[in-house]
Amino acid sequence: MTSQLHTVEKIGGTSMSNYEAVRDNIIVADRSKEDLYQRIFVVSAYGGVTNELLEHKKTGEPGVYALFADAESDWAWGDDLTQLIKFITDINGELFEDPMLKQQADQFITDRIEGVRGCLIDLQRLCSYGQFQLEEHLLTVREMLAGIGEAHSAFNTTLKLQQEGINARFVDLTGWRDTELLPLDEKLKQAFDVVDLSRELPIVTGYAQCKEGLMRTFDRGYSEMTFSRVAVMTDAREAIIHKEYHLSSADPNIVGADKVVPLGRTNYDVADQLANLGMEAIHPRAGKGLRQAEIPLRVMNTFEPEHTGTLITGDYVSEKPQVEIIAGSKGVFAIEVFDQDMQGEPGSDRRILDILSRFKVRFMAKDTNANTITHYVDSTLKHVKRVVNALKDEFSNGEISTRKVAVVSAIGSDIKMPGILARSVKVLADEKINVLAVHQCMRQVDIQFVVDEDNYEKAIIALHGVLVEPHNHGYAIVAA
Repeated sequence: MTSQLHTVEKIGGTSMSNYEAVRDNIIVADRSKEDLYQRIFVVSAYGGVTNELLEHKKTGEPGVYALFADAESDWAWGDDLTQLIKFITDINGELFEDPMLKQQADQFITDRIEGVRGCLIDLQRLCSYGQFQLEEHLLTVREMLAGIGEAHSAFNTTLKLQQEGINARFVDLTGWRDTELLPLDEKLKQAFDVVDLSRELPIVTGYAQCKEGLMRTFDRGYSEMTFSRVAVMTDAREAIIHKEYHLSSADPNIVGADKVVPLGRTNYDVADQLANLGMEAIHPRAGKGLRQAEIPLRVMNTFEPEHTGTLITGDYVSEKPQVEIIAGSKGVFAIEVFDQDMQGEPGSDRRILDILSRFKVRFMAKDTNANTITHYVDSTLKHVKRVVNALKDEFSNGEISTRKVAVVSAIGSDIKMPGILARSVKVLADEKINVLAVHQCMRQVDIQFVVDEDNYEKAIIALHGVLVEPHNHGYAIVAA
């Protein structure tokens, strides 16, 4: 395989749900037949499918996995799996007009789902014996279910492209009926050693079964890790993510499309800060691999293919200190532990982190003083309640309280500007927004403001207005 000729490109779920846009704007566009190749596409499941397979990413509403894991009724998950078949074959019906192609697509995915059903029934039966514990197998079940979504979208896309005269190749990394479990890098090498990028267009599943178990570390971010490692292992000249929006100076739905501007350049440090807020340009661990291999990452808008998008590299620093983006997250829970016994006693934070880790609750920020530690977590109410109960047991003399808040950040590759914090706090005060907490690290790439959830959009508009819009034609605040 010739290095440094090809790109590796990831297509997100919302984009995948619009096949015509993917074909016309990404895969074919204005290319000649010869120029279609030297590209690898890693695809996500269609929008909404992984929510049905696992659980809803935002609301926590159970899908097949959650029903199987928490089964009060032995058959609730089975009924959900039956509904999933209809949901998925309905997607096929919208995609394939040719009844023979639809039948082929339906047969492929139905065989997968019914195979999983049989496996889960056998697993339930096995775990009815005391020697076998269901909990030991749940991660494997989660991975097996997740892989269905990407296998579905990758197979369909390959089938459609082949029908339209493009030499697409389905690359199935999901491990379906594989006889051996390989490390991820070895699995990718084996898969791509047989691919001729000069004449084949690989359509690759975003989920890859491997010895490391991607979901153990990345959970729903697994497709970005697959994408990153494919780029590194095949020595791509550029990695590209196609999303349904630009990486802009703020959310245009909040600030207004006429006031935001797509970012032209930024670095992986900024991408990490966005990921921390749940607005992933790319998962930090996936970004790390690209950064180390010195592979640039480009984020593009599926629906504006003529735009060059945002180029992210490891070495970029803005020419002058400037704020590049105002971003945030609402629906954040502040979990506060107050205990006078903390004073002068090391280890309290570790005890809290152990509990957060036990319940797989991610925190995006924290603050401490002599007797109080507060973590700001991105999680569901159900998980927060479990964490609080565990904290009450751990800190029997302490007071545990929670509060729903929002976190809003001013982010840039270099924001070392005197007075930026003062200006930010002043504009929030002018808008009658009470700042509950402020976090600014010495690295000077972001400032986080914790505010009441009701003030989330108001805070973003205010900060964008003072830190971005008045400077450099609406692009970024620049130091004098």
